[in-house]
Amino acid sequence: MPDPAEQSEKPRLDPSTVAGLAVALTGIIGGLLLEGGRLGDITQLTAAMIVLGGTFGAVMVTTPMPVLTAALKSLPSVFWLPTTSSNQLLQDILRLAAKARRTGIIALESDLEEISSLFFRKALRLAIDGADLKVVRRIMELEIEAAELKGEAEARVFEVAGGYAPTVGIIGAVLGLIQVMKHLEDIDAVGHGIAVAFVATVYGVFVANIFFLPIANKLKARLQGSIQLREMALEGVIAISEGMNPKLIESQLERFYDDPVKETGQPVATPRRNRGRIAA
Repeated sequence: MPDPAEQSEKPRLDPSTVAGLAVALTGIIGGLLLEGGRLGDITQLTAAMIVLGGTFGAVMVTTPMPVLTAALKSLPSVFWLPTTSSNQLLQDILRLAAKARRTGIIALESDLEEISSLFFRKALRLAIDGADLKVVRRIMELEIEAAELKGEAEARVFEVAGGYAPTVGIIGAVLGLIQVMKHLEDIDAVGHGIAVAFVATVYGVFVANIFFLPIANKLKARLQGSIQLREMALEGVIAISEGMNPKLIESQLERFYDDPVKETGQPVATPRRNRGRIAA
């Protein structure tokens, strides 16, 4: 997930997440009402308890507690746009590159505290301290890979929940039908009981496909953008250490983003290059 310290703007709500949930809820509930149904038809506390409780319990069994806790903490990022600006990162890299060419890379030590990105700051610190560039690349690529694995594990928690929820919903429906079968003498009660029993199935399918699985995919997109920014920062530090001309650096780093990124300052979801892990 994005580094909380990598912030250059105030957080803003993600309109796609908010609008998507609103459209989904409006479509489903609106369709129910148009068919002559009532909200009370799908408001069942016991069904919600079975589906949510059963799903969460299954996820707890499947997932180590530290990963589960980290996944829950990452949930708010689904509703907010990334605060890290790729355009601002590029400007910082170019500014530092120009200064390093004039006064030497050692002079950048006074600029470290102004860098909000912990990853960028750490990589630049290693370069200023005179670490071999191969060592810098190796250390920071290991950190990128660790962040990627952590983010993927957090997104997988919601994928797992999306897989369990419909099945638990079926369990809830069967439990409801068992209770219905005890009262077959009253045909009116049987009809009502069957309708209520299937609410659990609706809940299971609903939370899986409207919440859990979309959340997992949004977290993956956020992760890809965050990883891409880290890679951009690493390449920038390497270029600064090599004394590359800022114009050449800008040209080199253009492969990390598309035109919309230049306009919005937001990272694209899919990296435009394949990472070569820990080159010898």
